[in-house]
Amino acid sequence: MDTWNQLYDPLGSILLSALVAALPVATMLIALAFLHIAAHIAAIAALVVALVVAIIVFGMPTAIAAKAAGLGIASGLFPIGWIVLNIIFLYRLTVANGSFARLQDTIAAVTPDRRLQLLLIAFAFGAFFEGAAGFGTPVAVTGAVLIGLGFSPLAASGLSLIANTAPVAYGALGTPVIALAGVTGLDLMDLSAMIGRQLPFFSLLVPFWLIWAFAGFRGMLQIWPAILVTGVSFAVPQFIVSNYMGPYLVDVIAALVSLACLTLFLRVWQPREIWTSTKLGGRAAAVEELTARGTGRSPAGGAGGAAAVTFQGNTLLAWMPWLILTVFVFLWGLGGVKAMLNGVYNLSVPIEGLHRAVIKVPPVVAAPTPEAAVFAFNILSMTGTGILLAAVLGGFAMGFGPLALLREYGRTLWVVRYSLLTIAAMLGLGYLTRYSGLDATMGLAFAATGVFYPFFGTLLGWLGVALTGSDTASNVLFGGLQKITAQQIGLSPVLMAAANSSGGVMGKMIDAQSIVVASTATNWFGHEGEILRYVFFHSIALACLVGLLVTLQAYVSPFTAMVIGG
Repeated sequence: MDTWNQLYDPLGSILLSALVAALPVATMLIALAFLHIAAHIAAIAALVVALVVAIIVFGMPTAIAAKAAGLGIASGLFPIGWIVLNIIFLYRLTVANGSFARLQDTIAAVTPDRRLQLLLIAFAFGAFFEGAAGFGTPVAVTGAVLIGLGFSPLAASGLSLIANTAPVAYGALGTPVIALAGVTGLDLMDLSAMIGRQLPFFSLLVPFWLIWAFAGFRGMLQIWPAILVTGVSFAVPQFIVSNYMGPYLVDVIAALVSLACLTLFLRVWQPREIWTSTKLGGRAAAVEELTARGTGRSPAGGAGGAAAVTFQGNTLLAWMPWLILTVFVFLWGLGGVKAMLNGVYNLSVPIEGLHRAVIKVPPVVAAPTPEAAVFAFNILSMTGTGILLAAVLGGFAMGFGPLALLREYGRTLWVVRYSLLTIAAMLGLGYLTRYSGLDATMGLAFAATGVFYPFFGTLLGWLGVALTGSDTASNVLFGGLQKITAQQIGLSPVLMAAANSSGGVMGKMIDAQSIVVASTATNWFGHEGEILRYVFFHSIALACLVGLLVTLQAYVSPFTAMVIGG
């Protein structure tokens, strides 16, 4: 079998090579944020640019490049697109049935204040879904719930993305940390503990940041006790579980504790001034209003044309589809359940001509390492399948018949068609970037920053998630590089490997995959550029703050004590 060694500096200057390697990402960002090109067109254009750069500049064989892109496209549809399709299907069923309106009333009964609803849904409820499933599920769920509660599309999309940050490193029952330990050879508990000494600061900060982004500084100060309860009740369990129990149930436990503490607190405390607006303030509101008028339709939309099954029931029935979803998502995240389902059916197809044909070479890895390329069509154990079963079961319980469910599923597929195309193209770009070594070239440019490496190494994790859409993928991509570079310049490899994951969580809000999931969940198609522009500042600012914390851990004694567990 013919093999190809990755080439990281084809132009003889790592900076120049990195700038060329960044062209595909720049193409996508510029097309989305400034040229207002539709997301699926922007993603396809970026994929074409990546093919040109990989083949012509980096010398990747055309056949290998095409197969890498094809594997990414398939992986975009399964499992990511599969999650998006089925969660939107469930949401549309609840809207058509009318039970979602009742659910809105029950949330409003806990608190009519929109800021507090954000803490409950976007932060705490979303963190549970991140811990149980990850891979786009929390943004899809919370975006749909917020839009149903009456939040404006940009608010529902952008704020769901901002909230889904601090829990990401322990998402899907600790998958990113487990992957990081696997690729670096570092101890799993050491990595879990180190990340658990970094992210609790941001679990405390992000709820304040979220409400500030929504309601401004004054609006945030008005409910600071509730925000503090939310953040502390999440951060403390996050620290304890990650340091003493491991990465598996960090988010699930912390999210349930936070939900319970905030709900109980709101029984004895409510703000003097109730915030009823569901729109963002300032320029963001003006942009949103302009785009809404430009489309000539309501951004929120509904489940138009769905079979109307009138909801007549109590609060428990209104929550029933979402409780079923919670149970199924949690079960599908358990290793034992996954193993059982994979035992029934688990098709793994090595991609001939790509599997072990691409060789990663030093300094990205310690020794030449062939890259595996296997498409795992484990359809039964995919989280999206659990969501589909929950939707079908919930649909029957809501009174839908089989034909009505099939009709609505077909309508849902039509509604999300461009979103699925965008996700597929984006994952094609991400996989091509990985197999061609474009990402490693950009990583090496970051690694050349010397004494500033703790800061820029953290931003490398941010870049990895922004490119791949996954903290797990970023850890697989750059975990080895972080370890090697840290050893070369005398830093703790555990610190820098953990920084890759902690910094990466802030890139989650700007990756195209997450933005498309958000725009789909809120039925705000075609406005991915507006969402990207809104969240970009929040993403880079929070990533820089993580970088500063890691720098303090590396060089300032009181913070360095956290590195050795002092």
